[in-house]
Amino acid sequence: MAEIALRGVRKSYGKTEVVHGVDLDIAAGELVVILGPSGCGKSTLLRMVAGLETITEGDISIGGAVVNRLEPRQRGCAMVFQNYALYPHMTVADNIGYALKIAGVSRADRRERVGKVAGSLGLTEFLERKPGQLSGGQRQRVAMGRAMIREPRVFLYDEPLSNLDARLRVAMRVEIRKLHQRLGTTTLFVTHDQVEAMTLADRIVVMNKGVVEQVGTPQDVYNRPESTYVAGFIGAPGLNLLNGVADSDQGVVTLRDGQRLSYDRVRWPEVGHGPVIAGFRAEGVRLEPGGLSGRFDFAEELGAAQLIHATIGGETAIAHVAGATRLAAGDPISFIVDPAQVQLFDVSTGRRISGENESVPADRKGVHGLVLV
Repeated sequence: MAEIALRGVRKSYGKTEVVHGVDLDIAAGELVVILGPSGCGKSTLLRMVAGLETITEGDISIGGAVVNRLEPRQRGCAMVFQNYALYPHMTVADNIGYALKIAGVSRADRRERVGKVAGSLGLTEFLERKPGQLSGGQRQRVAMGRAMIREPRVFLYDEPLSNLDARLRVAMRVEIRKLHQRLGTTTLFVTHDQVEAMTLADRIVVMNKGVVEQVGTPQDVYNRPESTYVAGFIGAPGLNLLNGVADSDQGVVTLRDGQRLSYDRVRWPEVGHGPVIAGFRAEGVRLEPGGLSGRFDFAEELGAAQLIHATIGGETAIAHVAGATRLAAGDPISFIVDPAQVQLFDVSTGRRISGENESVPADRKGVHGLVLV
């Protein structure tokens, strides 16, 4: 295991800078997920750690030593790619043990170590098969085995589950988490899928346009997003975000259509007066008369629950409800939002408003269920 430290890391292609001064510390044995949409710089950052991309500016340290000038093979990292990158003409055993063969390890020792790795990944019965004879999930496990057998200080995963179907992605998330718990190797995992990030990570690094928006545990980024970008990106669905004007004397946000949304003045004592963005989770509201009035748009079926989409004050808001609904498009609907669940963001910067009082009593933080009108 080895800790990783990034200090002022930048990457430019010509005059275009794609990674803008990233600072990040990853503890030895930690599983950190770098999360963001396509083009945000997350894979570029991972490849710079691996040594597959040069660093324009800054330093990367692994195990306390700066590795900027080291070749990839000298950094102690093993990488698992999105496309598996297996040798199609080799058997599973040969693919897994190839790094040992290049390193001059004896055939007997290779066979023993390949057997142990294959056993831990459930690949023993496939050792004599070629990659083309395997399923996508099996091929990804072979790629993981090839990385494991090197006994690296750091595992690097570059969107390894993107090519799998939904069921296999769930299964492989479980495999990767179990593998990390068993080996305890420092791990960096890149993905655009926030469900993968939430279920796998010890901490999540949320990136946007080459900048780190927030670093925190899954619960941190879900419950206390530091920007509207993180708020909208994390969660299924993301935070409901409605524009309005705050009145700190009354503890309300007046929405665009004149309706008023209450917030907890004890939690937000320094909001002041003026434009804000108010946010609340779909799980943190009740649907019953007397709340914010709007119009029902449509429902997304989730099996045991639904996501109810509505228009309130000209903006979209979503509620998570149990059971089925009988609403038609255009029907009136009412959202009651617990003031303790309302979060506030600056309109100009999109950042969480400073001065938030985090010492709110626990009994004022509960998530309320949802009841349909």
